[in-house]
Amino acid sequence: MAMGRRFSRDPRVPQIRINHRIRVPEVRVVLEDGENLGVLSTDEALRIAQQRGQDLVEINPKASPPVCKILDFGKYKYEEKKRAAEAKRKQTVVEVKEIKLRPKTDDHDLEVKIRAARRFLETGNKVKITCRFRGREITHPERAQMQLDAIVAKCEDLANLEQRATMEGRTMAVLIAPKPQILQKLAQERAQRERERELRGEPPVSQTVQEPLDDELDDDDDDDDDDDDE
Repeated sequence: MAMGRRFSRDPRVPQIRINHRIRVPEVRVVLEDGENLGVLSTDEALRIAQQRGQDLVEINPKASPPVCKILDFGKYKYEEKKRAAEAKRKQTVVEVKEIKLRPKTDDHDLEVKIRAARRFLETGNKVKITCRFRGREITHPERAQMQLDAIVAKCEDLANLEQRATMEGRTMAVLIAPKPQILQKLAQERAQRERERELRGEPPVSQTVQEPLDDELDDDDDDDDDDDDE
C-alpha cells in the first residue's frame, strides 16, 4: 500500500484524496468488489485498507459521510487513463473539407464537385464550398450563389446547411454538415469493425484519416490571366 504516494499539484485537475489525506472522522466504505462495509471511522477504514494491501480512496466527497472505496489506487488510475484513451479513440472526428469553385466553372465540373461533396459527407466530414471571384467577376455574385445553391440542393439528403452563403473577402462560401443519422451510422460501423478486430486479436486503428482533396476539385488555378478582363 502506498501511504507515502506523491500527488499532482496541477490546480486544473481535481485532487482525489486517498489514505491519510482523508481527514473526516468517518466514512462509508465500499470494497473493490462492491461489498458495502457501512459507516466506519476513518482510522478503522485505513486499517482495513492496510490489511488488504490497498488504498482508501475517496470517491464521493459530497456524500454524508463521504464515500470511500478500498482498492489499488495505482491500478485504478491506470484503468481510468485507459478508459479515457479508449473513449477518445472511438469518438467521431469531424473534419472540414473544402471544395473550390470559380464563377466560370462549367456544369460538368460542377457535377464532379457535387460527387466529391457527397463522398466527403458520407465519410462524416463537413464540407465548405467556396467560390472565388477574380477581377470583375465580383460584380456578378448571383452566378456564384446559383452554384452554391445547386451543390447544397444536390446534397440535402445527406447534409444540413450549417452556414448560409456569406462573403469572405473575394470569396463566397457555404458550409454543410453531415446529418446526425450519417454520423450515427459511421459510429456503428466503426464499433463493429473494432469488435471484429478484437475478436481477431488485432490492435485498434486510429479513427482519424486524412483525405487530401483531389486536384480536380480545385478550380482556383494560378494560370488564369483574366483578372483584369472587362
